[in-house]
Amino acid sequence: MEKRYGRITGWGAYVPEKVVTNYDLENIVDTSHEWIVQRTGIYQRHVAAPNETTATMSVEAARLALQKANLAASELDLIIVATTTGDHLTPPVSSQVQHMLGATNVPAFVLVTGCTGFLYGLTTAQQFISSGAYDNILVIGAELLSRFIDWNDRSTCVLFGDAAGAFVLQASTEPCGVLGFDMGSDGSGSEHIILPATGSAEPVNAATFAEGRHYLRMNGREVFKFATRILGQTSQRSLAEAGMTLTDIDTIVPHQANLRIIQAAARSMGLPIERFLVKIHKYANTSAAAIPLAICDGLDAGEIGLEDRLLLVSFGAGLTWASAVLQMAPTTETAFAAARTASLEIAELVSA
Repeated sequence: MEKRYGRITGWGAYVPEKVVTNYDLENIVDTSHEWIVQRTGIYQRHVAAPNETTATMSVEAARLALQKANLAASELDLIIVATTTGDHLTPPVSSQVQHMLGATNVPAFVLVTGCTGFLYGLTTAQQFISSGAYDNILVIGAELLSRFIDWNDRSTCVLFGDAAGAFVLQASTEPCGVLGFDMGSDGSGSEHIILPATGSAEPVNAATFAEGRHYLRMNGREVFKFATRILGQTSQRSLAEAGMTLTDIDTIVPHQANLRIIQAAARSMGLPIERFLVKIHKYANTSAAAIPLAICDGLDAGEIGLEDRLLLVSFGAGLTWASAVLQMAPTTETAFAAARTASLEIAELVSA
């Protein structure tokens, strides 16, 4: 079978209308705009309205992506939703999204690996396409973290925002899509990013609620150490699989968690910060939505192009990590050569 690639033919992002600035947070918790910017690089974050959910945000982003791909939801072969903040513990939010999109009988599942979720979903979709199992796949990264944040805890409430991002992958024989990837997990650090009392190990009850154990808790120091150590390592493994080096990469799109982490990663990789696409000041940490949201923003701003080679790299709860070398569309030269080859083959058939 001819080698198959997952070309990104559609993309879309959604952020809620409500914006909460650092100055707004000064009225809620003991913090300041300067303190937040100095430690995180964040200026503002978008927060979902009461009537919005992870499902509704996912659908908004997905519809934009499908429209750009000129693909009907009914033509999809698979839907993958990466999130840790599904509307309910069950049913899976992926089925809600599938129904709301009108993707009748299309299989759908949720992928839960925290902030790395979108990259896990992207590489999983690539495997389905490479194997020949599916041709059209929708991958969504969505997170509604504002409802799981203790707004009295300045160490976490300043960090997160709500958003959704979506990519449509379609089978192509032209080299593009995910060209190399790396994923990993180290559960020994699982307590460093945890929402303690929401699962079967510690169900929510009056006592856990009173103690605020239904809120996200994070050991920022340990997460920082983990992230700055792993980002360069996983990046090198993805590049090696793609047969590339950092000189072949046009832009690095890191997980948008903390500007200081991105700066530390740049130093460890021996690169100027200008090589990194940074959008954390606008959206804060949107977890599984962060990388697709940053790419959509970068495309709109003309900061990256479809033929650019991107190095995507993320870390998150688990603790997990993931990276991928991505070229959304084949180069014009490659597409032209493929079209010319096809024309010659047709001409030979006609003449025969």
